[in-house]
Amino acid sequence: MKRRWEETSAAAPSSKRFLALSPPPTNFLSTTGIIPSVNVIFEGRSICHSVRLDRHASYESLAATLRRLFVGADETYPNVGLDLSNAVPGHMVVYEDMEDDLLLAGDLSWKDFVRVVRRIRIIPARPGRRKHGGGILG
Repeated sequence: MKRRWEETSAAAPSSKRFLALSPPPTNFLSTTGIIPSVNVIFEGRSICHSVRLDRHASYESLAATLRRLFVGADETYPNVGLDLSNAVPGHMVVYEDMEDDLLLAGDLSWKDFVRVVRRIRIIPARPGRRKHGGGILG
């Protein structure tokens, strides 16, 4: 005599199938209306985080999430006046677009940013390079 859980597990098809999926098309948002999550990579760390941009309404809410992920809820860095330029102290928030270009986050409108972003990177800011206009990466 089989137990009820054995009957249901034997009759149900295995849901653990591994499929090789191709990456989403570049017009994924326009064809499905769904905003995919993006990976946030902190340079120098081996683990990245995934952020769902559909849960954010603006750059400010994204900055607050990045602050919680990488800095924590420390009172040393209050969330007053928080934006992408000071979300992670000592670092810059940049993103890779659909053409693999590395651009400064916050330059586009929020809707355009959500449409073109593929990956967010947090890289160390180089204050000496920024004064001389050396570009994003120095």
